[in-house]
Amino acid sequence: MMASVWAVVPAAGRGTRFGGPLPKQYLPAGGQPLIAHALQALLSHPAVEGAMVAIGADDADWPGWQQLDGKPVATCVGGDTRAASVLAALAALPDSVRADDFVLVHDAARPNLAAADLSRLLEVGRADPVGAILASPVRDTLKRAGTDGGIDATEPRERLWRALTPQLFRRHQLQRALAQAAQAGIEVTDESMAMERLGLRPLLVEGAEDNFKVTTPADLARFEFILSQRMP
Repeated sequence: MMASVWAVVPAAGRGTRFGGPLPKQYLPAGGQPLIAHALQALLSHPAVEGAMVAIGADDADWPGWQQLDGKPVATCVGGDTRAASVLAALAALPDSVRADDFVLVHDAARPNLAAADLSRLLEVGRADPVGAILASPVRDTLKRAGTDGGIDATEPRERLWRALTPQLFRRHQLQRALAQAAQAGIEVTDESMAMERLGLRPLLVEGAEDNFKVTTPADLARFEFILSQRMP
């Protein structure tokens, strides 16, 4: 029987790239906000015990859930950056989550996580001393642009991966990595980047490419289409 883990979901951002008054994690799809789909994908897995969601101090859109799928959902006040929100959520986890226990970090606006990918991440990542992330190999040809908008070079794509979430690390190691990055004035764009700064090498676990983050209206339409295909 796989030991249980807690999930951390940073959701204090305003999603300004999407536009509109509603933070993107609360945009409706299939009758529920995106964050509901993200949380349900996590909490429906038997190994996930609960979720800690970092929300904004003045968040009037949080639905007030205290549980989903019969599992606890707790909230804390997040920070101005993703890393600050994850740090706040890690600090707010229940005392039952020990320093060396693994914790999942997942994007609030990444609603299409597959259960099989989550199972594989947990299996591979918890067998490693550092942890692991879901990722997808880069399949497109990559171009380096010049300042004038012209192409300067074609970059080799071998061994390049797109980082996805969830990302799986030990609670204390991740807290230390994020805190040290903040002290150095470095804004990390994902949790793995903070771990890499400490000289640690998380594993890459290949996940489905449709585990995408909703950042544009086209992304939202794509997810709504995926939902429509699931319905009988």
